[in-house]
Amino acid sequence: MPLSHDTADFFADLTQAYERTWPRPRVILVSFPHNPTGHCVDLDFFERLVRFAKKNDVAVIHDFALAEIVVDGYRPPSIFEVPGAKDVAVGFVSLSKSHSMSGWRLGFCAGNHEAVAGLQRLKSYLDYGVFQPIQIAAITALNDCDDVPSLVASVYGRRRDVLCDGLARVGWPVHKPRGTMFVWAPIPEPYRHLGSLEFSKLLLNEARVAVSPGIGFGHSGDGFVRFALVENEARIRQAVRGIRKVLEADPATPSGDAKG
Repeated sequence: MPLSHDTADFFADLTQAYERTWPRPRVILVSFPHNPTGHCVDLDFFERLVRFAKKNDVAVIHDFALAEIVVDGYRPPSIFEVPGAKDVAVGFVSLSKSHSMSGWRLGFCAGNHEAVAGLQRLKSYLDYGVFQPIQIAAITALNDCDDVPSLVASVYGRRRDVLCDGLARVGWPVHKPRGTMFVWAPIPEPYRHLGSLEFSKLLLNEARVAVSPGIGFGHSGDGFVRFALVENEARIRQAVRGIRKVLEADPATPSGDAKG
């Protein structure tokens, strides 16, 4: 389903999509805090979703990979805060972002026992588990490093502020997400006709800044690009300076001619 910050009621959009689809979907997958948009929901969303899933005999998967990458005092709800959620739902949690273990492929699934058993059986046919020293490192992280996720989140929060405040100063206002390590930015109006892929190429060639074109996340994302907050604050400021030169140039100038 298309998801944007100006969506008045995403749950209503979701249920309408369900009603318009035949055969009826068997599974609903939700991801909040959301990648790539940074959209967040409150517990009320999951309360309605669990009721809907029970009524329609639908399984729910909650992708909770960004559960701990949140700022501004926001506390993202888990679907399992809703009584009876385990009757219909499972949740996936990853250590990739919260403990900076990207590439280690560590995480876990919890919830409905039948769904978890099915996943366990499927996994047993596909692989033999993660390298044991990495598993031991994850155990140590979960048992002894409770302060790490908040420290990691604060780093991403400072980077978010540097990027969003910097873009606003150069005439590109973007929404500040409360969750995720990404910023989902609408393409500035003078460049929107290019589409996300060509605009991303423009930023790469002229500003020396790499972003992800929104089209890679689905057709409705073509008016956006995604910034990943993976560089330090100094590098982000450098990126904003490069972007400023692009935005100050004539949008009609062919790529390679605008030097700013």
